[in-house]
Amino acid sequence: MQYGPDPNVIYPNENIKSVCYIKNVITRPNITVGDYTYYDDINGAERFEEHVTHHYEFLGDKLIIGKFCAIAKGIEFVMNGANHRMCSVTTYPFNIMGHGWEKATPSLEDLPFKGDTVVGNDVWIGQNVTVMPGVHIGDGAIIAANSVVVKDIPAYHIAGGNPARVIRQRFDDDLISYLLELKWWDWPADKIYETLDALCSGDLTKIRASEQKLYKIQKL
Repeated sequence: MQYGPDPNVIYPNENIKSVCYIKNVITRPNITVGDYTYYDDINGAERFEEHVTHHYEFLGDKLIIGKFCAIAKGIEFVMNGANHRMCSVTTYPFNIMGHGWEKATPSLEDLPFKGDTVVGNDVWIGQNVTVMPGVHIGDGAIIAANSVVVKDIPAYHIAGGNPARVIRQRFDDDLISYLLELKWWDWPADKIYETLDALCSGDLTKIRASEQKLYKIQKL
């Protein structure tokens, strides 16, 4: 029995070539993407890596994206290589212009370094969003279209704007805690299949009953 699309193909639906499972087109070792996370872009979803800029291996920063994320076209992940030295009189990058200006090459210690950029699981990112270096976006978060994310967004919160600010929580604290503990995105494909009605329901209490029912069946 088939319990959903194959997470190891490029296009989960061969009739929709604008939707691509990102992990299957990644070539850089400093980018990690989980199963079922997709990028939607009619102009070439399989070229997702072109939207991760200033990403240099010698800096050591990583882009880490979880499972079941939905990323719309126009995404831009700006990594730490875009940063300029800010502790000096000028921020101008003389060294990259050459012709003797290489002597002004900054040390890595002089460059702002924000660490890894991390997107959790089940995150929805709207069109034309820019994510700045070192940002962490929590599980279940939603980022509105045309936003610039410059600081961390908590799990199951909606954020938007330039700079992006938290607009509201998606659910109450108890349900957020429950979902973070549940981690449905780590379930096997057959369990997700059996609970799709609950996962896609507006009555989110159904997932408690569905999960408990499956647990009892598995114990038999």
